Amino acid sequence: MNRKHMAACAGLSILVGFAAATAGYAALRLRASNRLARRAHPFERCAEPEGARLLVVGDSTAGGAGASDPERSLPGLLSRANPSLTVVNRAVPAGRYEDMLTQLDGDERFDAVLILGGAGDVLRATRDAALRDSVRRVAQRARVRSELVVFMPPGNLGNLRFFLPPWNWWMTYRARRLQAIVAEVAEANGARHVSLFMERGDDPFARHPARLNARDGLHPSDAGYELWQRELETQAQLSAKLRKIGRSAAVRGPVI
Repeated sequence: MNRKHMAACAGLSILVGFAAATAGYAALRLRASNRLARRAHPFERCAEPEGARLLVVGDSTAGGAGASDPERSLPGLLSRANPSLTVVNRAVPAGRYEDMLTQLDGDERFDAVLILGGAGDVLRATRDAALRDSVRRVAQRARVRSELVVFMPPGNLGNLRFFLPPWNWWMTYRARRLQAIVAEVAEANGARHVSLFMERGDDPFARHPARLNARDGLHPSDAGYELWQRELETQAQLSAKLRKIGRSAAVRGPVI
């Protein structure tokens, strides 16, 4: 074996070792995130009978993991912005789009459905064809529950601090594919898509991780969920639509 070949083998061994080490570090951080997610309590609220009704499905972010209190989660913030809003929350930690189909079971009608999740499909590298099929079925089942359906997948997971090269590149690629698939399926099924994906230089979560991420480094903090709410209102105007529905119901009065 010549020196060049030996040097190449040594370099490859170092790269493989580094990749394995960074993968192990990320795995440890994700296990800590799972423990945080299991302790979260999804926000729910039964408000005025004539108010609008929102169904929330998704993963640990829909369940408010990382928030200091359920009321500081995204569903909680929506309730604060809409005092007459009833929130039914069926989120399950670590849920993928395939798992959300069960959360959408039933025939009760809602004024809106918020589908908040998708990180599990990025982290577990769900194949594009299977992911597209799951998102399509979620969209179709959600439209049975409401005419107003909003998809809100996570942002660029490759920007998380504990994903080091080469895994941050892979996570960015998978997160970008998720956004593209969800946007395509949402448009085809009459749903709205709120994009949180940004490249590292533009991503506030990458610029201010200590303020916008919870202590696990994966889930949003209170400030992070507030930023998500602003994006939701900017891109989908969900609160304005829910308030309009609530006012219309109040004018009609209760059904006797």
